[in-house]
Amino acid sequence: MRIWNSEHTFNHSWDTVVTAVWRKYPNPHNPSVVGLDVLDRSVDNEGRLKTHRLMSTSWGIPIWVTKLIGMQDTCFASEHSTVDPNSKTFTLRTKNVTLAHVLTVNEELIYTQHPTDPTKTLLRQEATVTVSGLPLCNRLEQMVTDAMSNNASKGRQAIEHVIDKIKKEARDFSLEAQKCMDNVLPKSASL
Repeated sequence: MRIWNSEHTFNHSWDTVVTAVWRKYPNPHNPSVVGLDVLDRSVDNEGRLKTHRLMSTSWGIPIWVTKLIGMQDTCFASEHSTVDPNSKTFTLRTKNVTLAHVLTVNEELIYTQHPTDPTKTLLRQEATVTVSGLPLCNRLEQMVTDAMSNNASKGRQAIEHVIDKIKKEARDFSLEAQKCMDNVLPKSASL
């Protein structure tokens, strides 16, 4: 078993980062995620949004590994998330479905408002990787944790990409709204 963890601070508010996380896929930084389907969504008695999604991915694992363990091109993971607007906490827990009999990856991402700067967001990420019943278990666990480390930076880049996209959409919307107001107001004033 290997444990991997990471911590990152976004220079954006919690609300902005959470909005970006929901819109993260598809993005050019994480092309391995090929689908994301909502299986269940509800709001509990405490006002927390709870969601269960199925993620479809193409992991890009070397061909010799896929042949060794009988893996297919598309892999699936189950993601359970909770957004708590009162505590400004967004927790995502993901577990692989594909190959769960030989490879278990449990990942948790927690986005919280930064404890000392409310204009920033703290991301804490941890994963436990266990390979069993295969030769070279330690090597395979190391390969998976190395890939997770590489993908974590890509995930952060993707969040920044989506935030930039959201800001551009807001600017475009504002400009378009102003054009509409400019076209409507002069006509209304002359009546």
